[in-house]
Amino acid sequence: MRYKVVPAPADRSLLTDVHEALPLVPGSVEDCCTRIRDRTSVPSRDEAREWLTFATALGLAAETERGYHRVRDPPDNDTLTDNFRKSIFGVEEALAALGNADAPLDDSAVFESIRDIVPRWERNRYADWESEWTGRIRLLLSWCEVFELCTRSDGGYVLA
Repeated sequence: MRYKVVPAPADRSLLTDVHEALPLVPGSVEDCCTRIRDRTSVPSRDEAREWLTFATALGLAAETERGYHRVRDPPDNDTLTDNFRKSIFGVEEALAALGNADAPLDDSAVFESIRDIVPRWERNRYADWESEWTGRIRLLLSWCEVFELCTRSDGGYVLA
């Protein structure tokens, strides 16, 4: 399964903080989001929900029928990066677009390169879906930078 939810970019230390904020005993979404909001710099419950989903995608949290919980042995840095590449929708495609480019690409150019992957229902969901998805690509590229998969160069991004 590939997740579309990506929180606003931060550094890896916030990922650690979110992981540590989660309970070891499964808790409800509400409980987990409250813990994330109260124990990290994440300011709101809505943003905490994004972080919970992101942590799940990266293998830092797990969902059971009783709720979400912290993974006792979090993935190492390489596995975390691999989980990001494989579990977040659009990452592999964005990196492929950067790899196929002869010059740095900005978020709009990356979006144009991969716009065909956006599902039809997502296109119908937003009045200006191109703008929505360009913003999502901007978030993905920022996280790719955090995971050292790409770097900024000449107003755009290139593979690291």
